Amino acid sequence: MKTLQLLTSVGRSWLARLIWGDSPRLVPIAYWRLATALGLAAALALPSGVVAQKKSAHLDKVLRDKIEKSDRGPVRVIVRTVPGKHAQKAAEFEKRGHKKHGQFPLIDGVNLTVRASELEELANDPDVIGVSLDAPIVSHLTTATETLLRKTLALPNASFSYSVGSNVGVAIVDSGIRSNNDLLASRIVAFRDFTGGNGAVEASPVDGYGHGTHVASLIGGTGEMSTGLQYQGVAPNVNLVGLRVLDSSGAGFTSSVIAAVEWAVANRDAYGIRIINLSLGHPVYEPAAEDPLVQAVEAAVRAGIVVVASAGNCGYNSATGQSGYAGINSPGNAPSAITVGSLDTKGTETRGDDTVAPYSSRGPSWYDAFAKPDIVAPGHRLVGRQFPSTLTNLLPNSRIADKYGNLTYIRLSGSSMATGVVSGAVALMMARHDYNWPNGPALTPKMIKGILQYTAIPLTSTDALTQGAGGLNAGAAAALAGGINTGASASSYWATEGTYPQTTIGGVTYNWARAYVWGSNIVWGDAILYNRALWSNNIVWGDNIVWGDNIVWGDNIVWGDNVIWDESADSDH
Repeated sequence: MKTLQLLTSVGRSWLARLIWGDSPRLVPIAYWRLATALGLAAALALPSGVVAQKKSAHLDKVLRDKIEKSDRGPVRVIVRTVPGKHAQKAAEFEKRGHKKHGQFPLIDGVNLTVRASELEELANDPDVIGVSLDAPIVSHLTTATETLLRKTLALPNASFSYSVGSNVGVAIVDSGIRSNNDLLASRIVAFRDFTGGNGAVEASPVDGYGHGTHVASLIGGTGEMSTGLQYQGVAPNVNLVGLRVLDSSGAGFTSSVIAAVEWAVANRDAYGIRIINLSLGHPVYEPAAEDPLVQAVEAAVRAGIVVVASAGNCGYNSATGQSGYAGINSPGNAPSAITVGSLDTKGTETRGDDTVAPYSSRGPSWYDAFAKPDIVAPGHRLVGRQFPSTLTNLLPNSRIADKYGNLTYIRLSGSSMATGVVSGAVALMMARHDYNWPNGPALTPKMIKGILQYTAIPLTSTDALTQGAGGLNAGAAAALAGGINTGASASSYWATEGTYPQTTIGGVTYNWARAYVWGSNIVWGDAILYNRALWSNNIVWGDNIVWGDNIVWGDNIVWGDNVIWDESADSDH
């Protein structure tokens, strides 16, 4: 069976197995250049196994393989039906003897266990548009002290309401949250447990694995138990909603994540949910348009929720330490998600020594060749609050003392951590805008993503498939978000402050990217400073649209000699 896992360490994905095979090896660069010359786009879009189109066009890669191998055992799947028919088909499936685990109206989906020998019949049902493995989910965590987090993000003193994320709700879909002095129980406004297979079960906040609490600490921990608040999170006054989908071993199902996203969308007004944090994922097995988890993310964004997803930790071969491209995990391949890679700041405030962590997944996305990640953020060796959990037992040497000498913090690394940092930054952006424009329309998810990329600080000698637009510049993003008059007339210049395209950190001034990673291209210009249709909720990120003036289209950043496995990666972690 397939479970949703935290993107921990550098577990090799299906993609990595395609490239390296069952025995890790590096494909020679010359071979990749030849593949590029012959049509690497086709290679990414049509991986091996697509030859079975006629009999299994509606099945993902893993399920097609099961048919090819004549597997007859049980398998958990997510079936997507034609719009409006999921309830009817769920009843029909049960009558056929399939075990039903749940339904997902958000994506017209049904969660079943069927025999592999029945997959073709299921896929050939005229009311079925897709059958996907209910994939195992993992957190994007690796076992690798960042004491200068707020300073390197150019954040102000946390004394003002708009600098702490007040009144913004963040739903953390993870292993749970355990309340503590840094994460008071009063700030966990709702908690639901999806791990029992019984849907959204109301429960007291718990976190047996420990990953969700660490992520929550980076998003909004007060740092109360650390000396001088040195381990304070990015937005230490956000409201937290805990949606537990991973058990005490860090395992879960894709179906649980979809159910949690669906719950967040349905209850967004009741609990003020404006951000969903997904520091987890699974390998990409099918195009984004057919991936049920991606479709749940896209539906959440259409509903006005910003979804921040981790890129994954499949950026290098754990056996050789060699870096490679096209390792983005699902749902990081969702076009409208803000997909985050991990930045290693070397523990310094300034940006000149920053690098993208070698384990951080690079783009493009498999099948669709979307340019990802969208941005990178501090994610290497970050310290967050922790209590006795599976992680503290597994990583005793990573525990860190609080101001009283007790080991109540833990140091972790991964795109999971970077994702939490960006979610906190998004909360600051929203709070700053709410403070300045209390009666204006809210920032849309597209505006948030555009501002983050426009204000990012690019890394030198690093390509867009590795860093996206660049490193998170949270202070500048919050300032520009606060200056956007969302009530301005269409096509008008709506930026009233925070537009100067430079940021000074630690006495060093850095230029902003002033760019957007759009589909498979990079676009330069000041489009975010104007009220244009492209920032509305009815535009899918990457669609072919009319941008207007003041932009310059760059080269297509996906297809080229850099879509290869790098021979000069850092050592393993």
